[in-house]
Amino acid sequence: MAGERVKLQVLERDSRGTRESRRLRKQGLIPGVLYGRGKEPHAFTVPERELRRALTGGAGLHAILDVTLDGQKTTRPSILKQYQQDPIKGTLTHIDLQEVRLDEAIQARVVVELIGEPVGVTEGGVLSQVVREIIVEALPLEVPEHLDLDVTRMAIGDTLRLVDLPTQEGVVFLDDPEETVLATVTMPTKFVEPEPEEVEGEEELEEGEVPEGEEVPEGEEGAEPAAEGEGGEEAPPEENTEG
Repeated sequence: MAGERVKLQVLERDSRGTRESRRLRKQGLIPGVLYGRGKEPHAFTVPERELRRALTGGAGLHAILDVTLDGQKTTRPSILKQYQQDPIKGTLTHIDLQEVRLDEAIQARVVVELIGEPVGVTEGGVLSQVVREIIVEALPLEVPEHLDLDVTRMAIGDTLRLVDLPTQEGVVFLDDPEETVLATVTMPTKFVEPEPEEVEGEEELEEGEVPEGEEVPEGEEGAEPAAEGEGGEEAPPEENTEG
């Protein structure tokens, strides 16, 4: 839910670099950087278990993190600015936090979730989500976790744009409302197998006829059919009985 605040205590770190980050992750610690408002960035580490707990609540990645540096009493409201993940395991490997003022609007990317089954899909159409995230501007505690778009009335050929997405009080959509296409319902693409093309100039040949421009196979040139007779041998001349 929007407006959720989660406490997160972190430890400052002095050393940086790929080798040091790898060593920290082996110990179950996630390296990160906290960017302040006009202050020097603070490099820190946080237990992976605590970070996962903070970012899997009702507000998800849009939670307001009340960050406290170890040994300090000052709480710094912050948001998740950027993060890196392991490409295989999917676990977080590095995070950047941005300190914010709760009375000043921020920009954030919010997921659009499609709700319902379009009537066009029951008729054989295909639902496609074209844009999955939009940019909004709101106070840190007003940024929604996600935005719902009802697609149940979409027929084949229908398109829903950002202008069709219900607005929320205190939330401003920054993308183009008319040009940003969120969802479409189209007919499935049919694959038509092309018919074999006939080659011009081809003619049917009589049995034994050689196409023009081709040579007669060796040993067959000038061959004549054998005379009738057993075994194909030539018949002997008739005996003259006159006289």
